[in-house]
Amino acid sequence: MSEHPTPKSASTLRPAENYFGAVLAVAWKDLSAELRSRELLSAMLIFAMLVILIFNFALELDRSARESVTAGVLWVTFAFAGTLGLNRSMAIEKDRGCLDGLLLAPVDRSAIYFGKAISNLVFMLIVEVIVLPIYYILYNPRNFFNPGFFLVILLGSIGYVAVGTLLSTMAVQTRTRDVLLPILLFPLVIPVLVSAVQASKGFLAGLPVDELMPWLNLLIVYDVIFIAAAFMVFDYVVEE
Repeated sequence: MSEHPTPKSASTLRPAENYFGAVLAVAWKDLSAELRSRELLSAMLIFAMLVILIFNFALELDRSARESVTAGVLWVTFAFAGTLGLNRSMAIEKDRGCLDGLLLAPVDRSAIYFGKAISNLVFMLIVEVIVLPIYYILYNPRNFFNPGFFLVILLGSIGYVAVGTLLSTMAVQTRTRDVLLPILLFPLVIPVLVSAVQASKGFLAGLPVDELMPWLNLLIVYDVIFIAAAFMVFDYVVEE
């Protein structure tokens, strides 16, 4: 037996390395462009803070009633800001002609999807990190620092971005892209939003994890299914 690895074992690693390199290159392109312009994040942050402030002044309820609706308010804020970010992210690519250039690149097109999804997730998480302290100050929820609560936010954000990135790629090709994306997106993310709201409310109320496992399992299954589905159909979506 030879003591040295065969050339074949080294060559089999190259496609995977090239693929992940392409994913990271697409994600870094979006992140570096946003660091220069700050166009997308500023719009998402302003919109998110306006939504959460409006809800704060609109819901003049007693403490117990406020505690029962704050999780819903938080996820409505994330959903609206996330939709704005998804729409603008792909619209910028289309308007600058970058989308056509990405499609002509000699890489698997699913790498473009994962790169865009990673950058969109990073943008959404940055907004959430800034909004959460404001949410804590305004609503003062109990058990805010429960790790399960932050896990729900992460899982819900992944599912939302996984579906939203795919649908925003479809909607950007149309004239009514600003209206079409929410129409397509919100019906599909109802399972994410419902399970995320219920799980968040449960963790904030201090319920045991066993009672919240069905909602967590639904979030995990949703994330896996739609990431896999987007991986399989993204090539056909961009062809259309």
